[in-house]
Amino acid sequence: MSKTPTSTLARAQKGGDTKLHNTLVYLRQHWQLYAFFIMPAFLLTVIFRYIPMGGIAIAFTDYNPLKGFLGSEWVAFQHFERFLSSPDFLEYLANTLKLSVFGLLWGFPAPILLAFLLNRILSKSRKQKIQLVLYMPNFISVIVLCGIVRILLSPTGMVNMLLGTSYNFMTMPQAFRTIYIASGIWQGAGWGSIIYTAALSNASKDLKEAAVLDGANIIQQIKAVEWPAIKDTVLIQFIMSVGNIMSVGFEKAYALQTDLNMSASEIISTYVYKKGLIDGDYGFSTAVGLFNTVINVILLISMNAIVKKMNEGKGI
Repeated sequence: MSKTPTSTLARAQKGGDTKLHNTLVYLRQHWQLYAFFIMPAFLLTVIFRYIPMGGIAIAFTDYNPLKGFLGSEWVAFQHFERFLSSPDFLEYLANTLKLSVFGLLWGFPAPILLAFLLNRILSKSRKQKIQLVLYMPNFISVIVLCGIVRILLSPTGMVNMLLGTSYNFMTMPQAFRTIYIASGIWQGAGWGSIIYTAALSNASKDLKEAAVLDGANIIQQIKAVEWPAIKDTVLIQFIMSVGNIMSVGFEKAYALQTDLNMSASEIISTYVYKKGLIDGDYGFSTAVGLFNTVINVILLISMNAIVKKMNEGKGI
């Protein structure tokens, strides 16, 4: 009786080795086919991701497009010192962090809560229709979205008509962050819930039925059955979101910016655009952008380390 499990294990191991060997032989014989399909993606990655990294050198030079990298004067860390000693540095950094942190605090839970709510809908057809309505804002371009926001919040817009007022919300610095974050949640929450809805499909239906029979309410069902199914996904998404905390969307911030809300809407990315493309100060703008990227990398690594300690070594 004791020989049967051993022989079965040996046959399974031999079968696995044979399958691996056959796969390697097939790859060796048809490597041209795989190279043909992989090469475009490889070239695109190298051309648009790795080669542009050489542009980082601009941050350490007084870059002149006519002279190029080698002909431009080397200034080392002067651009970084200039930015960090600028009287506007703390204001731009604070505006960027406020938009990012508040956007993360309010925007990150929204798709998760939406996925939990969608998961409560039993009718498949009704669920699909609701999802379609929720996903549609994601396909509106940022510029069109900003145009809609400007129209709705204008002194003669729908919001003022409902409130019976005539405020120009786009000129209020104190309203800019609320407008920016709320419009972002409306546009992206439905689309962002897709990954969590997919993860919730892995939740055990038997456990859910057992919890219902035991008298568990909705909160208890989510805590005991549904949350464990999406916990790892939520942690990974959270780490990635924290890693991009300094990467506030330039297009939207710039499109919603006015002369009167500049004290709240001027962030590092819009500052880089104005210094680089409008003023032509390429070296300085590249240094500011590099500073932004370095902060993102530090935040990503730090948050990943913190989550690993809190989540039994699980992270990215």
